[in-house]
Order: sequence, then C-alpha cells, then structure tokens
Amino acid sequence: MSFDLPRRLVAEALGTGLLVATVVGSGIMAARLAGPDSAVALLCNTIPTGAILVVLITVLGPVSGAHFNPAVSAAMAWRRELPVTELTPYVLAQVAGGVAGSWLAHVMFDLPVLQASVTVRAGLGQWLGELTAAFGLLLAILGAVRFNNAAVPWCVGLYITAAYWFTSSTSFANPAVTIARAVSDTYAGIRPADVPAFIAAQLAGALLATLLCGWLLAGRGPARQPAGAHEPRRTALS
Repeated sequence: MSFDLPRRLVAEALGTGLLVATVVGSGIMAARLAGPDSAVALLCNTIPTGAILVVLITVLGPVSGAHFNPAVSAAMAWRRELPVTELTPYVLAQVAGGVAGSWLAHVMFDLPVLQASVTVRAGLGQWLGELTAAFGLLLAILGAVRFNNAAVPWCVGLYITAAYWFTSSTSFANPAVTIARAVSDTYAGIRPADVPAFIAAQLAGALLATLLCGWLLAGRGPARQPAGAHEPRRTALS
C-alpha cells in the first residue's frame, strides 16, 4: 500500500511526538516515584521507550517507514530508499513532532510548557556514547531490513532498551529527539548548548553504520531468511 507525502509526514510527526512524550513523560514519572539519581528511575525510563518503539514502528511503519529520526531518514536517502527531495520535509516533521511531544508531556504533568534544559551532557565519553548508540541503531535497522523485515520493530525496541544501559549517554541516538529533549528541563533533558555535538556524533555513527552495512550485507545472491520468516514487506525501510 502506498501513501502520499502528506500522510507520511503526519505519520512521522505523530510517531516522533509519541516517542518523545514517552521518553519525557516516563522520565518525569520515574523521577517523581524513584528519585532522579536512582537506577530504578533509569529502568522506568528505559522500558516504556523500548516498548513504545515496537508499537509505533509496527503501526506506522507501513505508512511512512517509521523513521522518527533524521539520522535514519538521512541513511535511507543515502541508500536511495527515500527520495532526496523528501528528506527535508521528513526531518522537519520529525523535529516538530518531537517538540510537540515534549510539550504534551509537560501539560500532562502540570509543568510549564516552555522550558529549556539545564542538564549538562558533554565530553568525549558522552559523544562516543552517542556515536555508538546511533551506529548500533542503524546496524540493527539495516540488518533486520536485509534479513527479516518483520523483526524491525523488535530489533529497534530491544536495541534502544539495551543501549540506554550500555552507552554513557543513555542512547539518545536521534537528532529530533535530542532537540525535543533540550526544551524539557526534566529527567530526560539535555542543555541546548550540548545539542550540536550530540547531533554531530549521531550523524557520524549513522553514516559509519550505513557505509559498513552497504559492504557487509551486500552478499552474493538473495538474503537467506530465517526458518519460518515471511518475505519482507516494502516500506521506506526496505
């Protein structure tokens, strides 16, 4: 089924907005219930994020490809699986949806809508964490698309769940989400001054993964499907 650009842009904005609302909202709830500096709070932020990704990609993937991430859209444009002319509209929809998601979380928790985070997230370790997070995310997406497209929602959700814990930055891995978290002075926030370096690291990681997968996954002949797997569906991610 093919969807026109306006519908795909709404799907991208909606998906990114609900993703950010989940990240920010669960962070607020976790900080209130468990305290902002506890491992329980991070766990309470992690599980909803991984879960919502499975849902959103499953539901909206057939509409827009469920990128919800400028780094993913850029990778798909690089691979000629998203028209270059549609890259900017996709990114704008994702950023707008993400910011709206932060605002929605603020309203739900009776916080001021307009905020700017003061949480410092800077330094080589944090930047390397973001590069690693984005690299792994694109590796998970492109690998799943290559071999078992039906597994994309679970691969992405489970990867982000893991990356919250093994990366020093807690795995933003998404320029639109990073911008949206900068306008939320809550548990999930990031100081606006730290956003450019995070985005640069994310794009670098995504580019490295895209280039590597272009070689690594380009085997001879058709990809082997796991036993019982269905044929891949055609989406913007496949």
